[in-house]
Amino acid sequence: MNNYKRNLITCALPYANGPVHIGHLAGVYVPADIYVRYLRMRGRETLFVCGSDEHGVPITIKAKKEGCTPQDVVDRYHAIIKKSFEDFGIDFDIYSRTSSKVHSETASEFFRKLYDEGKFIEKESEQYYDEQAQTFLADRYIVGTCPKCGAEGAYGDQCEKCGSTLSPDELINPHSAISGGELVKRKTKHWYLPLDKYEGWLKEWILDGHKEWKTNVYGQCKSWIDGGLQPRAVSRDLEWGVPVPVEGAEGKVLYVWFDAPIGYISNTKELLPNDWEKWWKSSDTKLVHFIGKDNIVFHCIVFPSMLKAYGDGYILPENVPANEFLNLEGDKISTSRNWAVWLHEYLEDFPGMQDVLRYVLCANAPETKDNDFTWKDFQTRNNSELVAIFGNFVNRAVVLTHKYFEGKVPANCRPEAIDAETLAQIPELKRSIETNIESYKFREALKDAMSLARLGNKYLTDTEPWAVAKTDMERTSSILYTSLQICANLAVAFAPFLPFSIKKLDRILNVENLGWDDLGKDNILEVGHQLNKAELLFAKVEDAQIDAQLAKLEASKVANEAAAAAAAAQNMKPAPAKDECSFEEFEKMDIRTATVLEAERVPKTDKLLKLTIDTGLDKRVIVSGIAQYYTPEEMVGKQICILANLKPRAIKGIESKGMILMARQEDGKMRFVTPAETLTNGATIG
Repeated sequence: MNNYKRNLITCALPYANGPVHIGHLAGVYVPADIYVRYLRMRGRETLFVCGSDEHGVPITIKAKKEGCTPQDVVDRYHAIIKKSFEDFGIDFDIYSRTSSKVHSETASEFFRKLYDEGKFIEKESEQYYDEQAQTFLADRYIVGTCPKCGAEGAYGDQCEKCGSTLSPDELINPHSAISGGELVKRKTKHWYLPLDKYEGWLKEWILDGHKEWKTNVYGQCKSWIDGGLQPRAVSRDLEWGVPVPVEGAEGKVLYVWFDAPIGYISNTKELLPNDWEKWWKSSDTKLVHFIGKDNIVFHCIVFPSMLKAYGDGYILPENVPANEFLNLEGDKISTSRNWAVWLHEYLEDFPGMQDVLRYVLCANAPETKDNDFTWKDFQTRNNSELVAIFGNFVNRAVVLTHKYFEGKVPANCRPEAIDAETLAQIPELKRSIETNIESYKFREALKDAMSLARLGNKYLTDTEPWAVAKTDMERTSSILYTSLQICANLAVAFAPFLPFSIKKLDRILNVENLGWDDLGKDNILEVGHQLNKAELLFAKVEDAQIDAQLAKLEASKVANEAAAAAAAAQNMKPAPAKDECSFEEFEKMDIRTATVLEAERVPKTDKLLKLTIDTGLDKRVIVSGIAQYYTPEEMVGKQICILANLKPRAIKGIESKGMILMARQEDGKMRFVTPAETLTNGATIG
């Protein structure tokens, strides 16, 4: 229990330049929704706030690529994201957007107050500018060679290969990720929030006052603070966004990291225009931010510093339970590479199976380390746990009750010790679920709930009412009475996790409005209570469904490889020209056509082939290092071009007379130089 009167729960605002994928769900939205449903079942006043983050450079880039306006982009994706959340059962009180009038007014007023009170630093600096795209570039849109590991394609803020944090000035050969062109530096004026002024306060508030925060959150905050905080820009040179509300700021907008978290406040205002302050300015409100690990610094250091600077009674987050990242089939989820499971597509491919994905993402949640989602694990968890344990237990209990007692809860005629011992385990599981949820350990809480399903399944298997019914209906009555009480407890325990399935279970049990206080009771269902017909809670996931998803990912991989190859070919630069040679020097080379008669690998080598060729003048042997590009079988019958008068030399004990002419790309790929049409062997080239 906590002593707060109310709970304000926020989720990181999803960026409206693409749909929501399973990484977002596992890291932020599923755990937040579980927590909110649990709080509401406990009768705690709760507000659940979110919305689309619709400003920033990526939106403008996408609009340029698609030949539309930024508003067109955010309108499209806001609608997709909002509907996906609704269809998936993420139960926000409000899901709004940062392009709303209320948000623009709120963010502008926030900036203006800090500006008027002298809370910002104003300074001029040189920043990278893309002359082709005619825009200043955010760090993420500057790419080059990583100075730490040498990887190409490192971003101006981070190298994804080695994980190093970078700045654009550190990159080797920085260029624009938008146009590919070279960059210039131009002077520009911006406003900065001096985070260094809040360092002492942050140390006291976080490092001394919130040691209970998750290790990854506390550790990252400590690292930032110990490393010394620097002023952070709060404005950007851009046309799309909330305009900086001061004179001399034409063409500048609020930087998206400053703008977006204010969205939590503006969305609350939009929902409760006359009552929003009790949620944001009352010490008896508990504020919890659910985010991914890439947002820790903004929600634990930057946004709290903004609220501290603003004053006026704004509360600070009591906890920020950030999760790590979820990978997909062993590879990092990537929207640009379409390596993702998109929520709206999942809902189309697996209709009515929202809870299966909710279950798998919670059971495999990246709470303490990065985890991996695989479609085979998805299938196994559904078929072996939801279907075979939870669903199987409920179905057997209800079907047998209809078979032997006309679907009415039977009397507890002849209880035995196993009944009481089984039911006695439920209160302890309840306490564990509560402790884990309130500690933001949702994966462990789900294990507790599934332990209750396992308990019921084992009880039914051990007591075998179908066999007992042949000789002892009174004992059968007690077994099914106990089993149905476990079913009712399951309807409570799983309600925060599997809302769609629990609605179905409530319908089967013919109950409604079960509360958290019912969990642990052994008499939720009264004797004589009429059940409805049994129906399956979960359906098996077939191999064909999984194969289709894997094929979709494989198609993305093939498309990415083709795109990468095309881009590489487009950017390929030929090798530098060699020194000039005279015509007389060139004339000395005897270049002729020849045909390969025989080919075999040179023993104990990986690269060499021994070729017997017909030059028209003679038959000879050439040893060539082409085994990694061609097999011996592919070589036989090929017409090639050779340098026929190269001085012979021994290679691996074989005399090689001549050299095959090959074309080599900068990526190392090699191909034969061959005549456009078949010629007689020995035809001279030159």
